[in-house]
Order: sequence, then structure tokens, then C-alpha cells
Amino acid sequence: MTDLQLYLLVPLAPLAGAIVAGLGGKAVGRAGAHWVTILGVAVSFAASCVIFSRALDGQVFNGSVYTWLVSGGTRFEIGFLIDRLSALMMVVVTFVSLMVHVYTIGYMADDPGYQRFFAYIALFTFAMLMLVMANNFLQLFFGWEAVGLVSYLLIGFWYTRPTAIYANLKAFLVNRVGDFGFLLAVALVLAYFGTLDYASVFSRAPAAAQTTIEVIPGAPWLLLSAICIGLFIGAMGKSAQVPLHVWLPDSMEGPTPISALIHAATMVTAGIFMVARMSPLFELSDTARSMVLIIGGITAFFMALIAMVQYDIKRVVAYSTLSQLGYMTVALGASAYSVAIFHLMTHAFFKAVLFLGAGSVIIALHHEQDMRKMGGLRRYMPVTYLTVLIGALANAGFPPFAGFFSKDSIIEAVQLSHTFGSGFAWLMVLLGVFVGGFYSFRLVFFAFHGKERFDPHHPPHESPLVVTVPLVLLAIPSVVSGWVIGDVVFGGYFGGSIFVSEAHPVVKEMAAEFHGVVPMMLHGLASAPFWLALAGAAAAWYLYIANPAMAAVVRDKAGVLVRILEDKYGFDRFNDWFFAGGARRVGTVLWRWGDVTLIDGLMVNGSAKLVGWFAGVVRELQSGFIYHYAFVMIIGVVALLWLFGSALAR
Repeated sequence: MTDLQLYLLVPLAPLAGAIVAGLGGKAVGRAGAHWVTILGVAVSFAASCVIFSRALDGQVFNGSVYTWLVSGGTRFEIGFLIDRLSALMMVVVTFVSLMVHVYTIGYMADDPGYQRFFAYIALFTFAMLMLVMANNFLQLFFGWEAVGLVSYLLIGFWYTRPTAIYANLKAFLVNRVGDFGFLLAVALVLAYFGTLDYASVFSRAPAAAQTTIEVIPGAPWLLLSAICIGLFIGAMGKSAQVPLHVWLPDSMEGPTPISALIHAATMVTAGIFMVARMSPLFELSDTARSMVLIIGGITAFFMALIAMVQYDIKRVVAYSTLSQLGYMTVALGASAYSVAIFHLMTHAFFKAVLFLGAGSVIIALHHEQDMRKMGGLRRYMPVTYLTVLIGALANAGFPPFAGFFSKDSIIEAVQLSHTFGSGFAWLMVLLGVFVGGFYSFRLVFFAFHGKERFDPHHPPHESPLVVTVPLVLLAIPSVVSGWVIGDVVFGGYFGGSIFVSEAHPVVKEMAAEFHGVVPMMLHGLASAPFWLALAGAAAAWYLYIANPAMAAVVRDKAGVLVRILEDKYGFDRFNDWFFAGGARRVGTVLWRWGDVTLIDGLMVNGSAKLVGWFAGVVRELQSGFIYHYAFVMIIGVVALLWLFGSALAR
């Protein structure tokens, strides 16, 4: 098998599984659907591992697979860029997707849409792989839009539920807002660089560093700042950054496996990956990186606060995802791209554990998601409890779990950054550590400890192996994946796949202070983030274990603050009033004055009335009396003679 055939196997194997499962019907059946899609993703994972090992040896591929069209000398191609960045993403995406596929057998066992669901998640995997393997903006945009389309289908999978239809429409529309900025940026790239190929654009970017355009007449903008801001607006939609974050919590209306797939390693990390891939452009725009820093800091802290007041177990994890995406975004703004991708990798594992663990609880409690109806589950579900506890420890950032290494590195990188907004972002991510420790262990204590609040007539039981085995396999990297930080972040793993300007030596400064995994853990025990995370966990223990009655008292005393958080800062209400309500009001005006008054009233009914009036006038002339017609003829003859005489007189 040639290298190109191996690369093609990675995205096409899941695609083949999706086609067979989706179109095979009864000939394939339920068992056939899960076997063919799992086999496709397993083949993709195995091929990704081979490619990853070759990338470690320095093998890089950048080439076209085929040319779609040529227009005005510009080539629009499908091609692959396989380097260490894309190879790492391929392994993470295919591994998490494989675990989700296996888990789905148990979670969706009784669902009538079983076969369709497997087709969708395999298709989603294909779309994400096309995105991360792209070597040009055309294919990137194809993968970008494809993951958005399939996420629409997955979020609204239970299409008989009005809430699911609302959620998938909301996700689709919010992402279109971000994608508009993304598409404008790609259009600027094509207009000013004349190509969509990454390598060509990156090589010409330094020469265009001072080129300006006038977005608003009389107000020149740096071209690269406009391109990078447009690209980041696209990333804000896909990676759910404020204010384009509102779709992600509502996407919990979809089945739990897609929550793990979309929110752990695929769609929401697409924006993070894209900005890291575009590092040669972002390094040339201080304005864009400042925007990235500030937006990321706001998302990291303020979305974590909302997780503190949620009772739906999946929504707690969803707002945790928003916060963690904010951490990754902050790292990108600080020029610590390798740290951002490292956190993307560790987060993929422990967040998948938390989502799938929440799904295991939901199965055991007959699809109950309210944590107020849980409690004491650790006795009944020991494997699920242990894996969720590992995910919570990693999410909160306790050593030696994976999240500690990536989260602490982000905080340190932002502290060392001199980009405008870095001080604000550092404060946000530091305070976010306390909140992260609180909501992570609030979930653990609320759901698995304390008094049993579920229906005693239907006690829970541990989930089947098809559910718990993927949990265990994901829990292992949630512990150990952070230990490779020395090689991935500080060992130059990414090489030329990520570009960092000499003016932003944040990671180099961090590398000079790195002396190994164990010293980093020992140093972490004396650092502010560790004690803040511990304080957050201790506060959760006090409120939900030591003195459970105090939680209600604190919530009541907080009053307006809790209501603000429960209202999610009013984003949804504002969007419903301004955008949705505004669109309805504009539609009402256009209907009333445009359709009813202008089109129906004036153009359709008005023209009919005009014809009727004219016919009425003409009808008066058509009397049927001969002498009337003779009189008119005489008048006509006289008029003609007068005109003829006037003409002769001239």
C-alpha cells in the first residue's frame, strides 16, 4: 500500500461504513450497522497510528489528491497535509470516535433509529478527518461545513422532540454566523494571495504583513488582521466562544454518545485546531491574538460559573466544555499553540469520560438527567463512579492526572505573554481553576455520594461491558496522557507544523524551566492553581457532603447572582428577543405592508379593480342603441376632418 492509499484509507473507511449502514436498510440490519461502522473507524484508527509513527520519524506529506476545477488560473483541489499536528489529531479523533461507536451499542440498544445513528456518527468522523487532513482552504471549508451539517442531524436525532428540533436549528444558525466570518476570510485569502493552498499562503504572508484594506471607507485595516479575525469568528462558532457559545449547552438534547463525540474531540475542537494550523498568519497580527486572548478568557471563567448552578448532569459537563475551550483559546492567543493542542488532546480523553460516564448514569436511572434525583450511586455503579472520578480529577487539574499538565501550562503561558489582554486572560483562567474544582466535584458528590434520591422501586445497576469498557479505556489516557508533556510541548514535537515568531518566546521560556514530569508535579503542589482547585473541591465537599442543607442556604442567599447564572447571563433571552423576535417583527411588517398591502392589495387586487373600473366605463359606452353609435361616428368623422384640415393649412 502506497503512502497516498494509506492516507485515503483514514477518511474513506468511516465514510464507507456510513454509506453501508445508512443505505443498507434491512439487508444490513442493526448488528450489521454497528459492525460495519466500528470496523471502518477501527481501520481508520489503525491507519492513523501507522501514520503517526511515521510522522514521529519526520515523514511529512503535502500533496494534491485530485483537482476539482481550475478557474482563472486558480486551482481548487482536494489534498492532504500530513505532519505531526494533523497526525496527532487523526489519532485522537479516531480513538475517541471508536470508543463512542462501541459505547453506542449499549446506549442506543433500544432506539428505533439505531442504524441511522451509526451512519451519522461514522459520517461525522469522516467529515472531521477531512478537516484535519486538509492542505488547502477549500477542503478545510468542506470539512468545516460537513461537521456542522452532520451535527445538525445528530443534535436533532430525536426529531419528534420539539426541544431537539429547536436545539439543532439553533446550532445550525449560530454556526452560520461564525461561518460567514470564516468564508469572508477565505475570500480575502483568495483575492489577495491568488491561491487557497496553505503552503503558498503561509510563504507569502510575511510580505503582506503591512498590506492594508479598507473594510470601512477611510478606515484602513491590516489585511492579515482582517483575515485572522474572520477566521477566528469562524472558530468562535465551531468552538463555542462567547457570544457564539449559546448552541452548545442546548445540543445536549441529542443522545449522549454524540455529546461525547462532538464536545470532546471533534467539532468543538475544530476551531482550536484551525487557529493552530493558521499560526503563520496569527503570529503576524497582534490585534487578532489580543482578541483571541480576551474572548478565550471571558469564556473560560464566565461559562464555568454557569456550571456551578446546573442540575442537569449533561449540562454541567457541557458548560465545563465551554470553559475548557476557553482555556485552549487563551493559549492560542498567548502564542502557546503547542500547549493549546496538548490541552485539546488531554481534554478529549477526560471530557469523553465525563460525558460517557454521565450517559452510563442516565442509562442506569432510566434516562433521568436531574442530579437532584440521583445520589449514592457509587455503591451501585463502581466502575462508572471510578472513571467519572478520574475525569473530574483531570478536569479540575489535579496532579498526576492529564488535565493538570495542560491546564497549568496554559496558565503559565498566559502569565508570560506580553500580548495586550494577557493580564486579564491570566486572571480569568486562574479564577476559573477554583470554579472548575467546584463544579467537577459538585457533580461527583451530588450524583454519586450522599443520600439516595432515586426511585427505590427501580434501583440502578452498573452498565453493561459495552458501556464500561470504553469508559475504562478512555480513563487510562485521562491519567497518563499528560505525562508526555516534555516531548509534545517542550520537546519540539510539532516542528514546522506550528510557527511561532521569535517575538513571542513564551513556550521557549517555559521549556527552560521544565525539568521533568515529576518535578513539575512537585512544583504544582506549591502553586496557586493547585490550591485553588483544592479549595473548589473542598467547597463542593462541604456543601454537598459535610453539610448538604447549606447548599440551599447559599443558593438562596446568593439571590440575584444565582438568577443571573441560571439565566445564562441573558444571552438566550436577548437572542430570542432581538434576533428571533426581530426577525419575526420584520417578517410581520413585510407581510402586512409588502404582501398584503403592496402585492395583494395594490398589484394583484388593485390591477383587478382598475380593469373592473375601466370595463365599467367602457360598458357605459356600449349601450346597444344604433343612434348612439351613429352619433359617435359623426363626432369621429368631424374630428378627423378637423385634423386633416389643420394639416393642409400648415
